[in-house]
Parts: sequence; structure tokens; C-alpha cells
Amino acid sequence: MEFSYKSFCWCLGTTSFRTKNFNKTIETQLGLLDSFWKLPENINAIWDQIVQKKYYDYMKKNNFLVGEAKIKDKDARQKTSGMVALGLLKQNRKLSDVGVSLLNMSRENNFETDNFLKIPKDSFLFAKQLLKMHCKVETDIVRPFIILIYALSKADFLSFEEFKYLLPLCTNEENTDDIIHKILLHRQNKLDIDQIIFDRIISIDNYSKALEYFLEQPVSESVISTIALNRKSSEKYTKAYFPLYNALKSVYLNKQSDKIKDLFNAIMGLSGGTKDLWKKYIFGKVSKKLMEIDPAALLNVTEFDHVINEKELKLTFFKVLHINKAKTLLDDYFDLNRRYFNISDLILFQEDKVELDIIPKHFFVSVADCLYQEAFRINDKLFNNIELEEISPCLILNKEDILARINTNFGTQAKNLEEVNQIVEDERYKRLQQLIDDKFTDKKILALLDMFQSRADTEIQARVTDNADVPTIFEYVLGILWYKISERQGKVLDYMKLSLGADLLPKTHAAGGEADIVYEYSGSDDYPEHSLLLEATLADSINQRRMEMEPVSRHLGQHLLRSKNMDSYCIFATNYLHPNVVSDFRSRKNVPYYDQQDDTKCVESMKIIPLSTDDLKAIIRTGRKYRDLYRIFDNAYKDETQVRPLEWRKQMIENILSE
Repeated sequence: MEFSYKSFCWCLGTTSFRTKNFNKTIETQLGLLDSFWKLPENINAIWDQIVQKKYYDYMKKNNFLVGEAKIKDKDARQKTSGMVALGLLKQNRKLSDVGVSLLNMSRENNFETDNFLKIPKDSFLFAKQLLKMHCKVETDIVRPFIILIYALSKADFLSFEEFKYLLPLCTNEENTDDIIHKILLHRQNKLDIDQIIFDRIISIDNYSKALEYFLEQPVSESVISTIALNRKSSEKYTKAYFPLYNALKSVYLNKQSDKIKDLFNAIMGLSGGTKDLWKKYIFGKVSKKLMEIDPAALLNVTEFDHVINEKELKLTFFKVLHINKAKTLLDDYFDLNRRYFNISDLILFQEDKVELDIIPKHFFVSVADCLYQEAFRINDKLFNNIELEEISPCLILNKEDILARINTNFGTQAKNLEEVNQIVEDERYKRLQQLIDDKFTDKKILALLDMFQSRADTEIQARVTDNADVPTIFEYVLGILWYKISERQGKVLDYMKLSLGADLLPKTHAAGGEADIVYEYSGSDDYPEHSLLLEATLADSINQRRMEMEPVSRHLGQHLLRSKNMDSYCIFATNYLHPNVVSDFRSRKNVPYYDQQDDTKCVESMKIIPLSTDDLKAIIRTGRKYRDLYRIFDNAYKDETQVRPLEWRKQMIENILSE
């Protein structure tokens, strides 16, 4: 007897396209493919194994890859599969209309917000793609983003557990309505998540038939292998379940407490995430000492406690087996689903809640029921860059309806969308304050600065975000730090010339821009009205002079020429300050800077203050605020003492520490 595996959930993209720096990686690879297909030898080529291998080598040549794939053509397919799913590439890996549009945005560095949803231009494009994107689950067609919108319209939000374990079970209209109903019951403590998962699984005929078969057969290794319904080789992944079943039988049915150690060892013999789930279910935390003295005290209360015969043991074993297998799979899909939904910048993932951002929420909730009618059929315009209302007639903006909903939600009296934008902006800054309080305390920023110095890149991305590269994160952390130094005054979200997601964390694009951060200060008793350009780099000592001396001077020089405010200046922050970089920046006090377009225009003097990450840490530890720092920096700049630049900088830092 054999029972073939049948899928019970959807997943966006493929697990082989699980990539960090999501936006930048996509944009970079679109550029590579565009160039690759324009090579004379590839103009008329087709996407076969030979060309796939050539494309792999092309990626490697352009430093997009590290290492060496065993099967180059397979790796080339995997590296591009997610972009096909998103409609950026056609099946033949040629750029679609959508892909061309995104590539042009990247090349022009044009990610401005120019839509009523108040999200960046590329995010708006991704949002449209997600609305069109579909998955096939056995014979069902489902558009997951529409399912998410519909679920949020009914439940207001989803917990991370509901999003991870329950939302992907919605594959057709019948089980979607059932799952959403059960989510609401779960919140009333009337139904647990494990039971909801099992109800969904057992509703599929192969699972119900496998259970029926299991209840009728004497238990053996081959029988358990059959009813495990693995997607991969049964022998490899199910062999360990036979001793587990026997250990469960000994402990729970035969009441042999001396077999509890055997049960623990049987669980530890499992592989992958299922091992952890079984261990947590049966034992929770395990104490080696207590395992020796009183192993029975380590057992959790579970459904196995209530089995009184082998039929009930089999039923409970089958249930827990498949719940744990399902949760392991859904755990694996969680990050991928979140990563795809995140690129729309419509969804907030924070404080264990998944919800729509303000304007998207009040727009999509108003059309969710109508849009839901599209949820289980294919949109044949996935590869075409069409308008929102062309995806569905439901998606036509009704300003009055959005206005009314937002006023009701916030108790406001906004008269137009411009006033709504101010409400949205206020809410963003409330979220920013909470983000800083939670994620960017002085202690946590100090730890991050240590990590930037040691280039603990993996840990940095784990703590902040893996949708931005580490240099971008350094710029962002500097911006947050300076906002705190400035006593949280000013519109720092505008000052940071970075792309931020809905979670207000940075994301990296393939293109570059102007000065990293341009902080604006109104005049006060402590300083005149001025702009502060904050330039950040992690370039090492070898590359720092070449990469930073000219751009930093150019950014400040052009800014001064443009603004005509000679009180504006620049701070250059880095891990290691090259002596000649310090010397060059200090010399700018007495060296004119000429306009790039008109050499009849120049500024006679520029103030550039070089700081290391050690200096930034000192500023945090001493509790210095910007009103103090401005005076120290300005006095250092005006200092006429003829000392060498390194001595000049040393004295400035001593003043920060001692005053």
C-alpha cells in the first residue's frame, strides 16, 4: 500500500530563492540578465542547460556568487525562479514588462513615493505583482496576497502563529472561510492551533486513508514509513519513527517509566525541525540531573496520557506526527512568505502582529470582499505592468471612503488626503519612537558599533534586518544615533536618504545616491540654522582615501553652493580614520571648492569633522547632546593653532570627553 504526498498549503516563491538583501539582489540580477541576453552570442539563445550554465558563469564573473555550484544549470534556475514567480522574468528568463520597469527604476535610482498608498514606487510595483501572483496547491489555484488581505479584513490582524501556521492552509474558498472562522475561535480559547492544522490535514483524502490503513495494520517500520507521507525518500526520513512509536507505547500504554530515557533518545534520533517539536511536546525543557533521578517528572501533560489501547495510541501518534511535520514545513515557509509580502511595504510585521499599514488598511478593507472573488483564479497579466484597477475593478480609489474610515479609526476630522498624510506621518513617528525604545537603546547601539568594527555582518543583520547590506545598516544606525543625540528633534525619516520599509528599517537598492543623511537644524540659542551632512562608510584604510575623500568634499561643496548657507557642514563617520583622510578634510578649511558645472562659482572654506566609531561610542557614553557637540565641532573648526591634523582631531575628541 502506498499513499502519495499531497500538498495542503501554499508558499510564495520557492525555498531555493530565499535571499538576503531582497530588493538589491533582485535589482542586481535583473541588470545581469539584461546584459547577459544582450551579448551577441546570447541574443537568439534559449534558456536550456547550456545557456543556464553560461549564465551561472556570468553571475560568477560579475561577483554575484561565491563558491562553486555542483550543478551550475540547476543553480542558475534556482537563482532566477523567484523572479519568475513574481512576474519579473518570463519562463525563458527574459525580462518581462514588469522586470524592465523595475530595472529602470533601479538604474535611475527613482524610488520616490508617487501613489495614494504612500509607498515607494518599487514597492507599489511589487504590491501589484503580489495581487496578481498565484500558487497551485494540488488542483487548487490561490492568490495568497488576496487571501492575506481578506483574512486581515475579517480578523483585523494576525498573530505570527496565525500567519505562519494557519493562513497558508487557505487554498480554496471552502477551507479559507473555515480557517478564518477557526482563527476567531482560537482567539476565544475555544480551539488550539494544532487541532486546526490537523483538521485541515485530515480533510485531505490521502491523509484520512492513511490513518484508516494505519489503524488496521500491525505496526512495523514499513507501515510507519507508508503513513508518514513524506515528500522525499521515506526510508531516510521515517526510519527513526518506528523506535519512537515503540518507546511511546512502552511509556504510555504499558506504563513502563524505566523506558522514559528510551523515549527521549528516540526523539533525539529524529531529524530536522520535527525533533525539536516532539521534544518540546513530550518533555519541554530537559534536565540531565532530573532525567537520572526522576525522569517521569520531566514529562509534559499530553494527549498520550489519555490513551487506553493501541488504537488510541495509533490515532494520537498519527495526529502528533503529522501536526509536527506540517508545522516544520510551515516554519520553513514562514520566512519566505514574510519576505515576499514585505516587499510591498503594505504589511507591518511587528510586536507579534501582522497587519496592514494605515492607508493600505483602509483602502483594502473597503474592497476586500469584492477582491476576494478573484482569489481563486489566475490573473493572466502577471508579466504585464498594468494599473491597479486593471488587476481588478474593485481596486479603484474611493478617497471619500478612505477618509471616512481613517477619521473613524483615529477620531480625527481630516478633510482631504493631504490631512490624512499628516495623520499617517504622526503614526510613523510614534512607531519610530517605539522602535528606538525597543531596538536601538544606547546599550544596543554600542553593541552594534562594536559589531561594525569587528565586521560581524551576520549578527548585525540578525539584529537589525537582512533586507539591507551592512554598509546601509551602518548609515541607518548613524541616523538613529544622531536623532537621539539631537534629542529626537526633526524629521529624521526625511533626513535619512535611505529606502525604508513599512517597518521603518532600511532596505538596500542596487543604485547609489547623494549624501547619506542630511540633518536640518532650525536656529536656536545653541547654533544657527544649518544643515548637517552625515557621511558614513565602512571602507577600510586601503580604500578609504580613494572612495571617500572626493565624494564627501563634493557632496558638501555642492550643498553649500546650492543652499548658500555657509554654516552647514559635514561629519564623516567610519570605523578607521586614515591619517591622510583626516589631513585632507582638515585642509578643506583653507582650500576652495569649485562648482562642477561653473568654475566661476566656489566656496572658500568647508567644515568636515572626521569621527570614528570609537568617537561615536564616547559620545553615547558621555551623554553628549548635539547642542554641546555643535559648539565643540565649531570651535575645533575655527581653531587657528598651527597643529598637525591628527593632533587637531585628538584635541577635539578630548574636548568631547572632558567638557
